[in-house]
Amino acid sequence: MPSIYMEIECERYHMTEDESNAKGLMERQTTGEDRVRMAARQLSEPRTANWIASEAGWSHEPTKRVLERLVDDGILHRDESGTHTTYYPDYRRQAMQEAMRLRDSGHTVEELTDRLADMKAQIRDWEDEFDVESPNQLRGTLAEEGLDADEEDRRREIAREWEHLQRRIDIVGFAIREWDFLTPTNEPAEASS
Repeated sequence: MPSIYMEIECERYHMTEDESNAKGLMERQTTGEDRVRMAARQLSEPRTANWIASEAGWSHEPTKRVLERLVDDGILHRDESGTHTTYYPDYRRQAMQEAMRLRDSGHTVEELTDRLADMKAQIRDWEDEFDVESPNQLRGTLAEEGLDADEEDRRREIAREWEHLQRRIDIVGFAIREWDFLTPTNEPAEASS
């Protein structure tokens, strides 16, 4: 398996390691506010202030104040449409940062293009194998008679992997399309008169 495959495909395992390192750091030398900021930036889905406070090991009220500042700064979004107010990161900002990391990773645009093709081929293989067009349709096949527990687990894992690959395809595709734009610059932009 090429190294680009391992880096992109196994990112969630690295993320788990990073989260573990972040938790160790959170326990060692950070303030409650620092822990809330770290927990909030790692959100993959909307969460309540109570959930974030629990993750950060800090009380609700100061957590909520930090979250509101993050909303004011444009780092988080607040959703008050449900029964509980939830907070979630700016996924566009996260995608842009990830695309910049890919651009700066030392990989070539050709390597990323090859990986993009590999990810799309994997999804096509799953579509053919299960005769479905989406991860949720694959999850729907769990209702079929005769599936043993191992096959159910396999299909659930493939559905999660499929969703992961769809997100990666979007980000890698963006990085390829905007390759030149994402090139780091060491010179300050000139002010226009």
